[in-house]
Amino acid sequence: MLGYVDLHAHALPGIDDGPSDTNGAIAMLRAAATTGIATLAVTPHLRSDFPDVHVDELDRRCRALREAVAREGIEIEIVCGAEVSLVWALEASDEELLLATYGQRGTDLLIETPTFDVVGFESRLHQLRANGLRVTLAHPERNVGFQRAPSRLADLVQDGVLLQVNAETLLGPDRRSDRHRLGRSLCSEGLAHALASDGHRATGRRPVTCLAEAARMAVALVGPDRAHWMTHAAPEAIVAGVALPDPPEAWIGRRRPRLLRRRRQQMPVVGEQMLCDLPGEERPGGTVPPP
Repeated sequence: MLGYVDLHAHALPGIDDGPSDTNGAIAMLRAAATTGIATLAVTPHLRSDFPDVHVDELDRRCRALREAVAREGIEIEIVCGAEVSLVWALEASDEELLLATYGQRGTDLLIETPTFDVVGFESRLHQLRANGLRVTLAHPERNVGFQRAPSRLADLVQDGVLLQVNAETLLGPDRRSDRHRLGRSLCSEGLAHALASDGHRATGRRPVTCLAEAARMAVALVGPDRAHWMTHAAPEAIVAGVALPDPPEAWIGRRRPRLLRRRRQQMPVVGEQMLCDLPGEERPGGTVPPP
């Protein structure tokens, strides 16, 4: 299972909550390569609370990091990208959106899923996709609205949205958390397209090395073919801007996937809420009741 493609990692130094300097970035990329990651997309936050991330600087910073990695003899391919808040994306120009896509090809965009639910998220996502972009949602399992109404994610997948589950979701110590349960369900029921590290450093909290361990766990969860597709073939196609190869069937047994059962009617959110790109901000409105 070597040769992983990690499409979500914060490895550009000194601009967001990833490594603070080049030495930290080198250590992170060395650790990634050591654990079997062959391609890593650097995806700094494009969000209002990270003012040092400028979309027109990403290519230059990526080239500088590639040169530093080459001098160190680390064999890993670095792809330029970004983790983009939906607010930023909807306000960006066409040129800015192009620079935020993987490889700056103008095809695929990684959208950060906020922690708390927002009114009109799906419609605003559709508005963005109307520009011809293929969208991958980063860590949707962390969103409390999707945890309470997981069928919404099944609808998004049916509509062509791709889902990326964080490796730490499968490895976290709290196996009873809503995040853990939803992440496993997305994988085991064939809705997740990619596993990624969302790594921020070499070791410690949110390490890039968690992808290899999660990939091994995914083999037991969805079978070796599907696990390989989620850590190699599908993310490789996303960062290259090409069609995804047909997925092998996940090991879901004979039962009908829970997320694909008949759609339950959801009560509307009470009150109004502005779309917010600060994941930790408290929701002022009401909540959607659990199914």
